[in-house]
Amino acid sequence: MDMDDDLPKRADDPLTGLQRQDLDPLSVSDLERRVKILESEIARTKTKIEYAVNHKASAEALFKR
Repeated sequence: MDMDDDLPKRADDPLTGLQRQDLDPLSVSDLERRVKILESEIARTKTKIEYAVNHKASAEALFKR
């Protein structure tokens, strides 16, 4: 499975733009800052996923009673 299969298909999607951004003009400090920002965004996204999974499980448990 190609990683692009999971990405949104809109041409103006920010993830698509991020993937295509030319990294060559960036300095090492720019790249390090970028990594920190992306790691923060990954953590935020994982927190949202965890919340969604837990919320769904709670709702399913409530309606099974």
